[in-house]
Formats: sequence, C-alpha cells, structure tokens
Amino acid sequence: MNNPLLRPFGTPFDSVPFDRITAAHFKPAILQLITEAKAEIDTIVTNPAPADFANTIAAMEHAGKKLNIASATFFNLDSAETNDEIQQLAQELSPILAEYGNDIMLNEELFQRVKQVHDEADESTLTDEEIRLLDKTYKGFARNGALLSAENKEKLREIDKQLATLTMKFSQNVLQETNAYRLHITDSEQLTGLPDSILAAAKAEADKRQLDGWVFTLHFPSFVPFMKYAANRDLRRELYLASSTRALKSNEYNNEGIVRDIVSLRSERAKLLGFGTHADFVLQERMASSPAIVLDFLNDLLVKAKPHAQQEIDQLKTLAHEDGIDKMMPYDHAYYAEKLREAKFNLSDEKLKPYFPLQRVLNAAFDAANRLYGLVFKLRADIPKYHPEVDVYDVLENGRHKALLYTDWHPREGKRAGAWMTTYRGQWKEEDGEQVRPHISIVCNFARPVGDTPSLLTFNEVTTLFHEFGHALHGMLADTTFESLSGTNVYWDFVELPSQFMENYCYESEFLRSFARHYQTDESLPETEIDKIVAAANFMEGYQTLRQLGFGLLDIAYHTGKFDDETSVEHFEKNMTRDTQLYPDVPGTAQSASFSHIFAGGYSAGYYSYKWAEVLDADAFSYFKETGIFNAETAAKFKRLLSSGGTVDPMELYIQFRGRKPEPEALLKRAGLVG
Repeated sequence: MNNPLLRPFGTPFDSVPFDRITAAHFKPAILQLITEAKAEIDTIVTNPAPADFANTIAAMEHAGKKLNIASATFFNLDSAETNDEIQQLAQELSPILAEYGNDIMLNEELFQRVKQVHDEADESTLTDEEIRLLDKTYKGFARNGALLSAENKEKLREIDKQLATLTMKFSQNVLQETNAYRLHITDSEQLTGLPDSILAAAKAEADKRQLDGWVFTLHFPSFVPFMKYAANRDLRRELYLASSTRALKSNEYNNEGIVRDIVSLRSERAKLLGFGTHADFVLQERMASSPAIVLDFLNDLLVKAKPHAQQEIDQLKTLAHEDGIDKMMPYDHAYYAEKLREAKFNLSDEKLKPYFPLQRVLNAAFDAANRLYGLVFKLRADIPKYHPEVDVYDVLENGRHKALLYTDWHPREGKRAGAWMTTYRGQWKEEDGEQVRPHISIVCNFARPVGDTPSLLTFNEVTTLFHEFGHALHGMLADTTFESLSGTNVYWDFVELPSQFMENYCYESEFLRSFARHYQTDESLPETEIDKIVAAANFMEGYQTLRQLGFGLLDIAYHTGKFDDETSVEHFEKNMTRDTQLYPDVPGTAQSASFSHIFAGGYSAGYYSYKWAEVLDADAFSYFKETGIFNAETAAKFKRLLSSGGTVDPMELYIQFRGRKPEPEALLKRAGLVG
C-alpha cells in the first residue's frame, strides 16, 4: 500500500496530509511504526556504551516520533470526525498501542539503563530541564510497573489492554446515544419561548433529516437553548431525561458495566503498583498530592458556596411558584435561571448573540494573543484539513512561523460533544538545535450558520472559545528542548490555569467594547449591556460551584474505593453527591454513564483540578488587573510560564510569575462568595 503516513508528508510545515489519508491507512501504518519505534528502543538497549543521559534518556525522547504523530492523528479524528470504520479500528488499535507502551515501560534492560542514569548521573553536568526529564522518565517507569515481578508485569499488561478497550468503548457508547436521540416537534404551540434563531436551527435539522417541523438533539447547541427557553415543561423533562439517561438504558450502549469494570481495573492497577487507591496513584504527580488534600479543598469550597447556592435556588423557586410549580426539578433550572437573569439584569443571551458572531470573537482572541504575546494568525488555504469546515492558521511571532492552529467549530454526527484543545504534533528541539514547532487544534460544538446568518455565540460560548484558546496558547508558545515536558505536558491540576485565565478577558469592559458589534449593523454592543455582562459575571455562581464540586466529589469517590459491587451507578452517584444537590432526585437518571471526562478522558481522580486551577487563574488575573490587563511586563512573565511547560515544578513556576504562592481570596471575591 502506498501509505502517506509512512512517507515524508511533503506539506507546508510537515502538516498531516489529510487529503491523502483514508481510514484504511491507519492500521498498517501504526503497526509498521510500532515496529520501527521498537527498533529504535532496541538500539538504545543494545548500545555497548555505559548508559548516560544522551544515549539513554534523550535517545528515548526522540524514539517513536512518527508513531506519536500517526496515532495522535488517528485518535483526534476518532473524536472529531469519526465513522463506523474508525470506531472499529479504535477498538483494535487501542489495546495494541497499550501493549506497545507496556513493551517499553516493562522492558527490564531498558529500565536498568534508565535506573543507572538516574542513580549515577552527575547532576552538575545536566541542565535543569534534563534533570526534570530524568526524574520524570524514571518515575514513568516505576509508575508503570518496571519494579514489579515478572508475574505482576503480565497482570499489568492485561489490565492496561482492558482499560484501553473499555475507555474507548465508553466514549463510543456516549456518542451513539447522543446521536440516536431526537425530539421531533410538528406542533408550533409546543415551541413557546424558543427564540427565532433556535427555531431556524431546529428547522434546518429537520430539513436535513427530511422531516416536517422541528428537530432538537442532545448536541449542546440544540440541547442547551431548549432547556433554557422552552416554556413546555413536559418537553424540557423529556429532553432532560434523554440526556441524563445516556448510556444508562437497557440496550447495547449501556455503560454501567463498563464504569464498574474501569473503576475495578484502575483500583487493581494501583494496588499492583503499591498504592492504596487509584486516586493515590494519580495524585502523586499533582499539585494536590493526596486524596485528603483534594477532599479538604472541595469540602472547604462546599461550605463557603452552599449558602449562596441555596439563596440562588430559592429565588428561582419563587419564580417557578408564580407559574404554579410547587416542586421545582432539575429540568426547570436553566429555564428559570434565564428568566431570573433577564429580570435581574435585563440581560438575554438571545439579545446578545447578534453581537458575538463567531469569526469576530475568534479575531478578538487573536487580538488578545497579539497584544499579550506578539502572535499573528494568518489563514492558510494550502494546508490539508480533515473536514471542509476546518480552518488552518499559520501562527507567526516576529514574522517567523511559531505554530499551526486548526479550528473546528460546529457539531457533526462524527464529532463527540463538548469542546477541547488537542495536539497533532508537539514541540521539541532536534539534537542540532532546530526547532520543531507544534500543530494545535481547537474543537467545539457551536451552532452552525443558518442561511445568511453566521454562527452566533451565546456569551457562555464566547468564554468557551477563550478557554480552549488559552489551552491552545499553552501549546503554541511551548519552548522546551524535550516534547514530553512541552506545552500542556504539565501536572493535570496546573493545565487548566492558561485556559481559565483567558476567560477573564471576556468580562473586561474595555476589551469587550473592542469586538462586540452587531453582525448586521456593525453597531457596538451598548455600554449598558456591557455593564450588565460584567455585573452578571457572578450570576448563579454558587449553584455552578456546587455543580462542579459534585462532579469532583463523585470522581474522587469512584477512585478511592467507595464504589462496591452491591450499589448501582445511579445510587452511588446520588449518595456521593447528596450534599451538593439542591433539587429533588429524578429516579433513573445519572451522569456517571456519560461522564466522559473521568471514564474516557484524562480527568480520573482529577476533576477537582478545574476548581483548583480557578484559584490560580483568579490570583494570576488579579495581578494583571493591578498592572494593566495588557501590561507588557506582566504579560512577558506569564508568557515565560506558558512557554516553560513542565520543565519547572508548577508551584515554583507560579511563584516565579507572581512573586508568591497563589491565594484563594481572589477566587472567592470574584465568585461573590465573600464580601
């Protein structure tokens, strides 16, 4: 087979040749590249020279680069543009790649060389980054079974293969359940309250399916506005139940058994490696170094936030009571929260959306990156892409290529829900010092254009775009020698700092004025509306905090041995999150079966990190507020933090930027949880 993944790409910046790749290319390419990567490892193992940093640690860093790019390309497509063939391949390739990873981590001769360098290297001859990589490499082996007996190494291999298959199946089941549901409405009287723009999108969805009337789905641009605006309570309940029972129903896509197996296997793996629980294992390499620290952090926030959250819900109940609802339910929350927001601030997402056309919001993010870090984004038409809706930008710094940025904004049946940043190629320096620059992607699910109307964002989607762009900046500004310490390769509870930091700009009046303009008239968003956005920044913050804390507590509960064989996923979830719940229970529902962050993503025993990073980002942005939100000196310090990746301990890196450790007061003040 003439396989483009196995030849020089011959594209601008060696970008992935999506226009020449088919699904059939991936398996043979990945199998061959595994063979080549193993040969590179064998060369290190059989080197007759004594092990040292250059011939062992650095050599390992440069092994398997082609495999990394091919597998990243495959799994990114499985998330953003999948189909039945790719999903089947994912089931086949995931355990094969897990086995390859174990072949390296459980290679006794290779580990002995790593151990020799770790034990005997003269650190005075190494740079700080090399010392950091050496420590990370040694720990990587130890944390992946290198110190185990031969029998236990085989057990570990089997566990990892099973986990790779199960997490992939979990994600695919959620996607299948999301795509399978539709709410088809033909009676216009059932659409009371829904804005024209939402109805137009629902009509376009129905037309696409060759149906009369309107179709709503579980994809965010359809689900969220329906729950927010639809006056028909029965239909809100129906849509809520469809979302909250995804992968929990009695069909082939049920994830309850998969959740149980994943939790059990993670626990077994942790114990095999000498840890009490999976959370103990994960948190050894986090800023929050133990489950106890995480629980103290979450419960302290719970105590502070719950009274505020209860007050917020009491206000919503008053509104609902006026509509004759005596017992408010979870599927009423978004509807009455929007009513209260409009009443309290005279602020409506639908009225704001015309001022936030997608391209203009993106250009504003580009402008912020230019003012902060000197980056320029140039749209390229000559770089292959995996879907016609994708755009590719050449990112320039001082006129020189810095990175590629792919953007993919709209929902499709082959794309999973949510928003994320990912990498096709990381950043590193070749042995001759030549820079290899990163290829970064942002993937979201914003409403697509309808007719002559461009994609218009809710304000929450504006902050989502800035959030993912913050992650992208972390990747694009990377400037390290070694890829495994580059960009977002940092402690997981530090990785959300750059993304959440960027959200702050969306609430700055001066910056909002620079880009919020009506897509038809070019009229600036009225000053009164900008004031309302800023004033409403803390709206329902207590409730939102409790919701995040509930997810964090549930995650830690699953991964500290509290889940047992006798308890259903539904009852376990409700027991573990009871203190964070402000509405009556809806029997038969649970988020766990579709909780992709912890069962198919990288957030197991790490969901708390969103709140942890909020402490960091609020404290960091308060520094910018003190000096000026585009202050060049402060921005240069933060740019060093971003470009340093994982080469420095995150707390030390933060102190270098801020001059002290982060303090929680800025977050509590911003959230309105203290006076």
